Amino acid sequence: MDSEMQIKEAKTPQEYLENLPASRREAVEKLRTVILENLPDGFEEVISYGMLGYVVPHTLYPAGYHVNPKEPLPFINLASQKQHIAFYHMGIYAFPDLLLWFEKEYAARVVSKLDMGKSCIRFKKMDAIPYDLIAELCRKITVEQYISLYEESRKPQRR
Repeated sequence: MDSEMQIKEAKTPQEYLENLPASRREAVEKLRTVILENLPDGFEEVISYGMLGYVVPHTLYPAGYHVNPKEPLPFINLASQKQHIAFYHMGIYAFPDLLLWFEKEYAARVVSKLDMGKSCIRFKKMDAIPYDLIAELCRKITVEQYISLYEESRKPQRR
């Protein structure tokens, strides 16, 4: 059984970490620590979509995620992929000002070029992960702000 399959089957964050290849474990563990130490109160760590997930639990947002209401509302996910570590931050996707701040700060602080999709930041070099910047990003949105923005984004758009 390959390590990617084992990670997908992990039931707890600890199982996920234990099944990481040694070449990725240290960086993912450090990112996890940064997230846990800097995420505002209310978010909860879970296994979500086969990754480490940081979500708004049903106890705070009973409606859950609109795509699948049985799932808690996702906020951040962290995963070891084949070619990189993926850090998904839904706030960057949802708050345009936050995205602009992050892009500017990344360019000012990090030597390598930002490799990013809509909400996915890809880290290919384990020694170039900007942990301090990720810590700041994690502190930028409270659970209440995120729920409010999420609900606003779900309202029908007027034409």
